[in-house]
Amino acid sequence: MTKELTIAFIGGGNMATALAAGLIGKRCGAHDVHVIDKNSAVLDRWAQQGVSVAQAPDATLASRRVWILAVKPQFLKDVVESCRPFLADDTLIISVAAGISAQVIGAWLASDGRPFTRVIRCMPNTPALIGSGASGLMALEGVTQDDRTVAQHMLGAVGEVVWVQDDAQIDAVTALSGSGPAYVFLFLEALIQGAVRQGLTDDQARTLALATLNGATQLAALSHESLAVLRERVTSKGGTTAAALQVLNDRDFPAIVQQAMDAARDRAAELSKEFS
Repeated sequence: MTKELTIAFIGGGNMATALAAGLIGKRCGAHDVHVIDKNSAVLDRWAQQGVSVAQAPDATLASRRVWILAVKPQFLKDVVESCRPFLADDTLIISVAAGISAQVIGAWLASDGRPFTRVIRCMPNTPALIGSGASGLMALEGVTQDDRTVAQHMLGAVGEVVWVQDDAQIDAVTALSGSGPAYVFLFLEALIQGAVRQGLTDDQARTLALATLNGATQLAALSHESLAVLRERVTSKGGTTAAALQVLNDRDFPAIVQQAMDAARDRAAELSKEFS
């Protein structure tokens, strides 16, 4: 399978760069990769890796089995339609563009009035840049088991992969792992600011905050016990942690987080309607 993995990145930005870092030399060679982007400076960086590049869709695109759509959603329709003449029956489309449903992409790629159904929609996140991403994937009915395996290996090269059933669940993935890094960064900022206000230096606060979050998530991942049990083990009755959690509970911290996630999910659905 890996010998036949030929890829076109349509859009050469950060997410394409992250995926390529996990794939080139591990799942495919640089000569198996073709990148299309209007920005010549972006293409120069790609060309230095030994991949082929172009500023517009060309015949090389037809020879690539997997197309990864990695352009901004507001530009996706025009880009997809410009690529359509080079589409083959066995081309696998993987879209990492936010807010555009797989069905809409299939409709844009339609031939003789029949939608193209070999489409996988993926919602990755920015930690993929360091190989620690989390991606949700869903597939249309034309996607084969081999196609799923290809996508699993590709996205698995930059982090965890979870398959979901439909675009609505991809919107939920967007609210959780897609937008989730921003929630974590905000929480870290708040921890650091709070520690500085209490007398620590910026460096001390940052070191302790990052180590605390990293250690807690690793412990949660490796433990067989529930998050509730792990939380209770840190929380002595009448102690410091109990006092802190009381403040968060009084302000209904879980509900605030869930409301934020609902807003992200709803916005994802709105974007799908706007760009479609």
